[in-house]
Amino acid sequence: MSLRTSVETKDYILRSHERCRSYEVEENTIFSRKILKQEELFKKLESKRELILTAIPFMNQVYGFVKGSGFFVILTDEEGCILNVVGDEEILGEAFEYKMIPGAYMDERSIGTNAMGTCIEEGKPIQVSGDEHFITCYHRWTCSSAPVFDRDGKLVGILDITGYSQDVHSHTLGMVVAAANAIEKMLEIQGYSKALKNAKTYHEAVLDSIKAGIVTTDECGKILTANKVASDMFGYYPEEFMNLEAEDILSEWSDLCKEVMKTGHVNEKDVNVKARKNKLQFNLSVYPIKEVDSNIRNFILVFKEVKKNRKLADKLMGRRAIYTFDKIIGEDENFTRVVEFAKKVADSRSNVLIMGESGTGKELFAQSIHNYSERKEEHFVAINCGAIPEALIESELFGYVEGAFTGAKASGHPGKFEIADGGTVFLDEIGEMPLDMQTRLLRVIEEGTVSRIGAIEENVVDVRVIAATNKDLNEEVAKGNFRKDLYYRLNVLPVVLPPLRDRKKDIPLFIDFFMERISKKLNKKKVEISSDMLDLMIDYDWPGNVRELENYIELAVNTESLPDLEWMQGKTVKTVGKLNPVDGIRCPENEICRSLRDMEREHIIKVLEYYDENISKAAKQLGIGRNTLYRKLEMYEICCSEK
Repeated sequence: MSLRTSVETKDYILRSHERCRSYEVEENTIFSRKILKQEELFKKLESKRELILTAIPFMNQVYGFVKGSGFFVILTDEEGCILNVVGDEEILGEAFEYKMIPGAYMDERSIGTNAMGTCIEEGKPIQVSGDEHFITCYHRWTCSSAPVFDRDGKLVGILDITGYSQDVHSHTLGMVVAAANAIEKMLEIQGYSKALKNAKTYHEAVLDSIKAGIVTTDECGKILTANKVASDMFGYYPEEFMNLEAEDILSEWSDLCKEVMKTGHVNEKDVNVKARKNKLQFNLSVYPIKEVDSNIRNFILVFKEVKKNRKLADKLMGRRAIYTFDKIIGEDENFTRVVEFAKKVADSRSNVLIMGESGTGKELFAQSIHNYSERKEEHFVAINCGAIPEALIESELFGYVEGAFTGAKASGHPGKFEIADGGTVFLDEIGEMPLDMQTRLLRVIEEGTVSRIGAIEENVVDVRVIAATNKDLNEEVAKGNFRKDLYYRLNVLPVVLPPLRDRKKDIPLFIDFFMERISKKLNKKKVEISSDMLDLMIDYDWPGNVRELENYIELAVNTESLPDLEWMQGKTVKTVGKLNPVDGIRCPENEICRSLRDMEREHIIKVLEYYDENISKAAKQLGIGRNTLYRKLEMYEICCSEK
């Protein structure tokens, strides 16, 4: 094999090729010898969470320098396992075909000479281009890698930038080295900051409140500084603020000081303030700044507008996030590990992708993550991408201005991202989102701005995105139904929910919980479940997962009987010496009572009656979408006032 290398680079390339031959790596290899399966990848990403989150902004910064020029940036762990990828869609597509995806190992044993694997072996920055790669299919690439060490000098990861071999440039390696050094510094800072986690400093408070009005005072309440946002809020020039006392703008100042002395801070309290021209209401937080002698020397006052969007969001959505992790049921070891991972990533700014079959509790997890995060006091806005007609999804997500289209409200309409500013947007069934909307969503995620339909200006929004799907997005990407770059943007922190059939020890817990709750709600007796029937329920596959089990228990409580589990598999219902759930007649053992079609029709009618013909609530209880319920109403000729 001929190598186009200088004398200086030949040494490590030749050493690498010799190792590859000893590892019996084939030159015609295409895919890495080692690619983790989904569950293994989940464990890997969980264990490398700190490195991934620390590296993300630096990866984005490096990619920003080369965006559009056919490069992508890769982060691996110390073993060469790919943890995260970001880059141009075209070259990502090619890399995807060669399975250069999270979970693939890039060490020399797995894929031959390449900058990442050889960097691990050599322990220093490496650039490998063209036929310097050991395997032939990688001759198209040029890759530059630099090691990332922790503060103890231990290798923890590799940062790499890869592009087409004709675009090789020595400066690329220098850029990667600089970014790797920055990651090391940030890891070092984070290591020290863990010990000081609860200590608030002046600069941290300012940075955390950058979008708010910030005023500082001394211990007596004399105003020392005020940022521009505060000046705009109160109608004062900054220099005018310096001549004011805190009680000049806050009549409650003395009471607030007492509260700070007692509790340590005032957290997001709605207060009336005296502005230059009139009285206004703002949301106020007060933090004391203490010196080494523990005496308070200054106060930081953080003012936020009490947004109309908060009331609007509650009106539109009907509720805020109500579920928390302590309401999640489960003792299965794999499931509790998922819960712990979800708790760990709750406070991250990175996007979360929740994957699992229908009925596994994806929205429950999304709400719990929101309520476990620092955003818990802000809005949680959910939107089902599969339930909204394609023609309406753009206006629902991004809003519109007056006159944007025929029928648009004169006042315009805010989209879900504007309403959720400061909080969380939950995109359920993200795999159903149309491709053109995926492009707009990607832009919002990358740039943090939203433009309403018909508007020119861009609105900056601070939104954390949690997406959920019951589809295999890897397959959807391969089919061309889902954008690769959006998938990588969303799949930063994957949360994979196991199906109920893999959590059999949790089934009795769910049965007891649902039986207790539903019997109280319906004011009916609990249905006794024999040990034999319990065994059957544990062995049953539950294709609808927790939602199906809940519906089954509700049907049992309503009918005062336990329908045969064969009915759950699409067969007819059998009961033993109990009232027929539909006709009220007694059925001897083994007698076929009603067809599945009749049972479904009658059950839909009962659920609609229970919820006063509210389509949304009935559809949710039945575990189906509104559109599906409408189709069933038409098919079964059921009249409903909400239609």
